[in-house]
Amino acid sequence: MADINNKSGGFKRQTITEAVAEALREEILSGQQKEGAQLRQDAIASRFNVSRIPVREALRQLEAEGLVTFYAHKGAVVSALSREEIRELFDIRRLLEGDLISRAIPRMPPELIQDAENILNRYDVALENGEVSLWGELNAEFHHILYIAAERPKTLAIVQNLHNNIDRYLRIQLHSAGARAKARDDHWDLLKFCKAGDVEAAADLLDRHIEAGCENLIEFLDEQSAG
Repeated sequence: MADINNKSGGFKRQTITEAVAEALREEILSGQQKEGAQLRQDAIASRFNVSRIPVREALRQLEAEGLVTFYAHKGAVVSALSREEIRELFDIRRLLEGDLISRAIPRMPPELIQDAENILNRYDVALENGEVSLWGELNAEFHHILYIAAERPKTLAIVQNLHNNIDRYLRIQLHSAGARAKARDDHWDLLKFCKAGDVEAAADLLDRHIEAGCENLIEFLDEQSAG
């Protein structure tokens, strides 16, 4: 791992914390750090050539995002989600994102629509090229850009955390060609409804998109567990 301190000739501690958090977050979301893996502060500090203080702060930040759990006598580990917890996260997404898209569409300027379309074009290229690390990132970015016009920053922040918690599972699921095609088609249809200003159709599709994503993910994880 590259020396984080050498990226820009030295960082303030908070900036180092953010850099460490970003690197660890990507390792968790990409599956490089598996569920239940212990995140030893001294090993992380050595790997990134930083002190333990920013590492501890970074792990606490990831704990707040739901990606890391602290246990007595064990320290920080990568959080694992049960099937029930996954369903709960998707149910919360349905409630919050349905409200966000309904509020956003009447206020959505053309430039946001264009930004969303640009993201989908990049998303399609990433899917075709098998760039796993980009799938979850662009998926979350697409949803985020559609919701900005709702002007509900606190709700949007909650949704971002939900996406972070689910993202690693979705990346695994998207190895399925069928799941990739369904996600792509739903996204383009959702954008079409946003362009047309059709709040009801967009909200209905989004609800079905999230619900189907949950059921497909649970089914996929069950198949993986079965062997």
